[in-house]
Formats: sequence, C-alpha cells, structure tokens
Amino acid sequence: MTIDRTVWQGRVDTGETGHTLRLHQVLRDYDASQVAGGAVLLGFCSDEGVRRNHGRPGAVQGPDMLRRALAGLPVHGEPAVFEGGNVVCADGRLEAAQAALGHRVAEVLRGGARPVVLGGGHEIAYGTFLGIAEHFGDRLRDEPLLILNFDAHFDLRAQPTASSGTPFWQIAQLLAGRQAPFHYACLGVSRYSNTDALFERADQLGVTYWVDEDMLAHRLPEMCERLAAELAKVSHVYLTIDMDVLPGEKAPGVSAPAAHGVPFEVVEGLIGVVRRSGKLRVADIAEYNPSFDRDGLTARVGARLMHPLLTQA
Repeated sequence: MTIDRTVWQGRVDTGETGHTLRLHQVLRDYDASQVAGGAVLLGFCSDEGVRRNHGRPGAVQGPDMLRRALAGLPVHGEPAVFEGGNVVCADGRLEAAQAALGHRVAEVLRGGARPVVLGGGHEIAYGTFLGIAEHFGDRLRDEPLLILNFDAHFDLRAQPTASSGTPFWQIAQLLAGRQAPFHYACLGVSRYSNTDALFERADQLGVTYWVDEDMLAHRLPEMCERLAAELAKVSHVYLTIDMDVLPGEKAPGVSAPAAHGVPFEVVEGLIGVVRRSGKLRVADIAEYNPSFDRDGLTARVGARLMHPLLTQA
C-alpha cells in the first residue's frame, strides 16, 4: 500500500467562528485498532482492465484526483474517516492487484469499518468482492447480499481473461462455486451499450435491471420505493458506482461517456436510500478518467457522491 498525504490539501478557514472543518482536516491515517465504526478510504490504481476491454486508458490516475476533489469538502461534526492508501496494479498484473485489494477490504471489514474504494476501472468490482467473500465466507449462503451497480453496462462478459467488462460474471461464478446466491441489480443500463447476448445472460442469471431511459427525475419517488423494497429482502449491500451511468455532459471524464445516462439527482437520491437502509457494508466508484475530464467537473461529481458514504454512518 502507498499513501500520499500531499493530495490531501484544502482550504483552512482560519479566524472563522463555528465549525469550519473540511475533510482533509479530519482525515486520519489508517490504524486497524482505531477504525471500528468509521470509514476507510482505499484507492485502486488500475486501468489494465479497461485496456483489456479495449477502452480508453487513464482511470489509473482516478483515485488521487478524486481524493483532491474530496479534500476541501466540508464535514459536519468530526466523522471517523481513515486513509488506507492505494493498491497499485503494476506491470499489467491485474489479478494480483485484485487479490491485494480483496485482502485489504477484508481487513477493513474485520476491523468493524466500512471500506470505500476509489478506482480505477470497473475491474475494481471483482477485487472489492474478493474482500467481501473473504470476510463473510459461508455467511453469504444465508445472509443475502445485494450487489447494487449504477452502470450503463452489465459488465457480465464471459471471457477467459479478466477485464473491466467481466467483474460481475466473475462474481457470479465465484458465488456459484460456493453455492451462494447471486443477487445483482444493475441500474442505468443502456440498450445501446449492451448486446442481446448480454441481456440474455442477465436474464439467465436473474439480474434485476433498470434501463436509463426509464430512470427519469420525475419518477424518483417511485424508484426510491422500489429500491427500498429490494433492500428489505437482503442483509447486506455492496454498492458500486460506474461514473459512466451519468450523462456525458455531467461526467465527461470517464472511460466510456454516456449519450443518455441517468440524471445526477436520481443517482444521488437512490444512493441516499441505500445509505439510510443501514445495510451498506462496502462501496466503490469506478471509471473516472482524469485524462478526459473538463475543469475537474467529473471529479467533483464523483466526490459529491462518495462524500456522504465516507462521512455518515
């Protein structure tokens, strides 16, 4: 793991009265004996999966740029937030990096904290889930866990080589090998970014999916009720957010910008339902690509989505 404190710079409101603290002022270095009840920020510096999936590289720089966007955001109270450093995918060794991330996620869960992981390509999801599987073990058979993915893509490609397009297929295979159920919901799916074969695979696996064209702002109350009903059926939630679920004008700095996408207020509102459920165990964010960002807009959008997952219990 590598930790770079220089990315945590931000405004200090010297001389102001009242509570003026920002995230960079309350963030603490990771200490396994102190993290219980808090959130631990991890980075996954990889776009090897994107490269293998024939996407445009650059997401490897995402974690630290998201940290810079998070650093200056104000916090309420003094939340317990810890910096856990980066897992780096070196020399194209994606599988080794995913395994390393899994061990770190499991360690944080064992410490009684919530891992929040910044990517990186969506190959992050398999690494994150390896940690969930390591921590929960056979409990996954009897304590239903929902994998909730905000994404324009199913990422269910059944290919022999892991990539950013395969993580949820890999997770399905891992769970099948353990005779545990595969509860996967993909919200924001684009009909124009997934082949018929992928829709058929999703149906075969019993995937719940909502298409982007139906996820309109005026339907948010209805969608919140539907999601709450899904959450009531499970014991745990793993939340993964692919930034390309958002409209391209809102999130230009991604590996595959969306022509339609889901409005920001819808994504944010539904994430709030997950957070308030009390069942969120792990969260990550993927596909932020600083090489194609505009005025840091995508980083700020990602930071706003992740901030409450870090700072609120």
